[in-house]
Amino acid sequence: MTGSPLLVAADLHKSYGPTPALEGASLAVWAGEVVAIMGPSGSGKSTLLHCLAGIVVPDSGQVRYDGRELSGMPDAARSALRRTRFGFVFQFGQLVPELTCVENVALPLRLERVPRREAERRAAQWLDRLEVGDVAGKRPGEVSGGQGQRVAVARALVTTPQVVFADEPTGALDSLNGERVMRLLTAAARETGAAVVLVTHEPRVAGYSDREVVVRDGRTRDLERTW
Repeated sequence: MTGSPLLVAADLHKSYGPTPALEGASLAVWAGEVVAIMGPSGSGKSTLLHCLAGIVVPDSGQVRYDGRELSGMPDAARSALRRTRFGFVFQFGQLVPELTCVENVALPLRLERVPRREAERRAAQWLDRLEVGDVAGKRPGEVSGGQGQRVAVARALVTTPQVVFADEPTGALDSLNGERVMRLLTAAARETGAAVVLVTHEPRVAGYSDREVVVRDGRTRDLERTW
């Protein structure tokens, strides 16, 4: 990769009580690339993602985003960054059940005080882009798992973030819906220039990435692609 990385983790250590989760993990992510973080259960991959996103503060080491150290930011500044510059897709979508799908997608914009009509207009465009425009007026409980996860992807992308963090985004889906979600997520991110940091234990999902990083016993190993 050329130029400076957008997101850098250097020598991260994090423990929960006596249990170490990260023991010197390091990772660099460049703008526009898709990076898959892989590893067995309990290896520290989700903790690494949470540190990269500023959700968890490491015990030691540095996370820098666009030249700024996340751990040095106050909580309010990190929260604002997560609302505006980062997008998130979780395993079970975590949509708000009381809101319609279009309202769920519009929610990050509404939190930034974008007027409702404009926020929902942008949200509807993203739902169309993710091939779920027909569920805009439905609530999450009225749509399939695959549709709901594509709504969650639309919500992650509606603010045009620089980085999308996806934690096992296909883990609750069958293989066909999982493939569709990954195809649409990576295509949309590449069109907008967003980087994607993807946690998965499935090789077929990691196959959508440009590069794979394996986490084992809290340490990272970068795998170079051979194709």
